Formats: sequence, C-alpha cells, structure tokens
Amino acid sequence: MAVEVKELLEAGVHFGHLTRKWDPNMAPYVYMERNGIHIINLYKTAAKIEEAGAALAKIANSGRKILFVATKKQAKDIVAEKAGEINMPYITERWPGGMLTNFVTIRKAVKKMASIDRMKKDGTFLTLSKKERLQVDRLRAKLEKNLGSISDMTRLPGALFVVDIKREHIAIKEAQKLNIPIFAMVDTNSDPRQVDYVIPANDDASKSIDKILTHVASAIAEGLAERKAEKDATASAKEETPKAEAKAKAAPAKKAVAEEEE
Repeated sequence: MAVEVKELLEAGVHFGHLTRKWDPNMAPYVYMERNGIHIINLYKTAAKIEEAGAALAKIANSGRKILFVATKKQAKDIVAEKAGEINMPYITERWPGGMLTNFVTIRKAVKKMASIDRMKKDGTFLTLSKKERLQVDRLRAKLEKNLGSISDMTRLPGALFVVDIKREHIAIKEAQKLNIPIFAMVDTNSDPRQVDYVIPANDDASKSIDKILTHVASAIAEGLAERKAEKDATASAKEETPKAEAKAKAAPAKKAVAEEEE
C-alpha cells in the first residue's frame, strides 16, 4: 500500500511538539517551525513508513511475531484492534517489568491462566470453596487484563513496534538488551537513536496513530500472506511428487503391455 503524503497531512501526522520540548536528534526529520511547534517532514515520514513496512513484512514472512506496545490512552484501542486483525501480540495495559528479559516467568503466568481454564473445563474449579473460586477468578481476570493479548506468544518476538518511546522506555531498554529490532513512531520530543526503524510522526493524536498503524498492519499482513502462499505451494509440490514418481514407475509397465499386445 503506497503511502501518500496528502493522507498523512490530513491525519495530522506532521504536528510535532513545542519547540522548547524538542530533542535535537530529531532535527533531520523537522521541516519547519510554526507558531512555536515543530512541523515534521512528511516526505521523510512516508519514506520511513515504506522502509519499516518492508522490514516488518520480512519478519512476519519468517514466522516470527511482532509485539506492539502502546499504553497511552489515545493509542490503546487502535493498537488492540490493528494488532488483533493480523493476529499479533500486544501490550496496552502497564508494561510488565521483565516481559522480555525475564520471559520465562511471564510464560509461567500465561500457563497459569491456561491451567485455570482447564480447571473450569474438567470440573476441578467446582470442587473449590466459594472463597477460593473468587480468588482464582480474580487472578484469572488480572492475568487476562495484563497478559491475555500475548497468550499465543510462545517465544521472544522478532521485533517490537512502539507508540511513544518516551512513555515505553522500559520496553525499549529490554528490547535493546536482547538485540530485538525496535520499530517506533517517534515524535519531535524523543531521541530517535534508541530505535532501529524510526517513523517520525505525531504520537499523541489518535488520527495520526491510526493512519501509521494502518500502513504498518497492512505491510505485516502482506508478509503473512506471502508466507501462507509459500507454504501452500510447498505442500502442493509435495503432493505432486509421489504422483509424478508413480507415473514414472508405471510408464515402463504400460510400454511392456503395449508391446505384448502388438
């Protein structure tokens, strides 16, 4: 999906922060200053979206997960919707400390959630006292709220996509420690050097967040579709091979029968 500068403009992607709040490292992405606010160069934004999209499509094509992180109010619902559509994990509540660096413990918590579900299915849950059932239900609800969206993430993600790197600084640090590539919407008040794939953009307005994530999700969906097509092609090729071999084996027998009839 080609990125049009006009649609980015209409979504307000170009509005940066107040000039006094800026990070000088964002200078290459700033077009001008207007009424004390920095204006982001949308031509650079469009190019960066395409660059990030191509890299994300490759990661999705390899079968690895991309973890979306956005805990700010105006981004939560958008991220949950877009990531959910492409079946990618996301964190929209508080970032659980050690989510990446202590992934084994986080997986244990997710497994605990699954074991509670099993208890409810096999009837064990009903053997507990009323007080115990209440405690288990509360624990299940808490785990679901914080970790429900990552229950399918059985290993560390192939990449992180972050909205507002200042707010999600703990997630950024953990990904850096583990050399997990970081893709992010970076506003004029943030340091782009912390990110591998910078998308200079307004990270406060829901319209801007929605527009960027629509392009990002579309690129990931393309990578997933390519992966599925490759898998289908491989599967059909495997099916055809025995048929071709059987035909090859049958050919001499058929020839011999034909010669006898003559």
